[in-house]
Amino acid sequence: MTAAIEVKQVCKCFGSVCALDHIELDIHEGEFFALLGPNGAGKTTLINVIAGLAIADSGTVRIQGRHVTQQYREARRLLGVVPQELVFDPFFTVREALRIQSGYYGIRKNDAWITEIIERLDLTDKADVNMRALSGGMKRRVMVAQALVHKPPVIILDEPTAGVDVALRQSLWDFIRQLNTAGHTIVLTTHYLEEAEALCNRVAMLKQGKIIALDSMQQLITAMTAGYTLRLRLQPDLLPAIVQEKQTGYHNGLHELKIDAYAQIEAVLAELRQAHIQILEMQLQQPDLEDVFVNLMRHYG
Repeated sequence: MTAAIEVKQVCKCFGSVCALDHIELDIHEGEFFALLGPNGAGKTTLINVIAGLAIADSGTVRIQGRHVTQQYREARRLLGVVPQELVFDPFFTVREALRIQSGYYGIRKNDAWITEIIERLDLTDKADVNMRALSGGMKRRVMVAQALVHKPPVIILDEPTAGVDVALRQSLWDFIRQLNTAGHTIVLTTHYLEEAEALCNRVAMLKQGKIIALDSMQQLITAMTAGYTLRLRLQPDLLPAIVQEKQTGYHNGLHELKIDAYAQIEAVLAELRQAHIQILEMQLQQPDLEDVFVNLMRHYG
């Protein structure tokens, strides 16, 4: 199967700073993929190389088999990019901007799809409003619409919900999920790690221009985190001696215990029952992508 995006040994330096250091990455067709890392990790530089906005010093990039520099016309037709920065033409309405964007790709009579995008992104009441009169969140919606106007099979979203209200964030993700279900490949960069965890199948983490982790979301969380945190509010407020061995902290009246597996929870509860200690409150915190991110960044610090 042809990869949606194929990155082979890509390097890109700016003076003495190596923004991309031998990046090797295949993103499968139809995948919802997360590209994560701290500021300055090289995410946007990699997106620019994939989109043909920057030329790699070495290595190759292909989009559905098309070389991004040698076959740049074909490659760019296959790709839609929502950049991190707000970029817009202040002299046109929303609908006019989308029609002009269609024209860049030589697409005529695209009004039906433009209207559908406008509706799906809740831009209907702003369709004939000048771009410069829109709020920052509305402008970001238009940028998403522009990336989708030529129906690209591969879509890159670079911080698409930065500065966006909760209602728009939810409607945007509903729309993007449907595009992914329909077969579009989605690549997401975001600092909202809960979004990436909820949406994406696989994740690559970058730091200082290198990929330091690449795996399925669940495999990465399982491999990089250890156990669960069980929090208990008790009456009387004490732990049996055998349970104290698992305690890692005590905050706001809650005893924090480290649990390696679900089966250990029943053992803890049995000890509490035997000691006639009543549970007033119980919380179980499972490891998540944020735990993985923090651990990896610390490990490769």
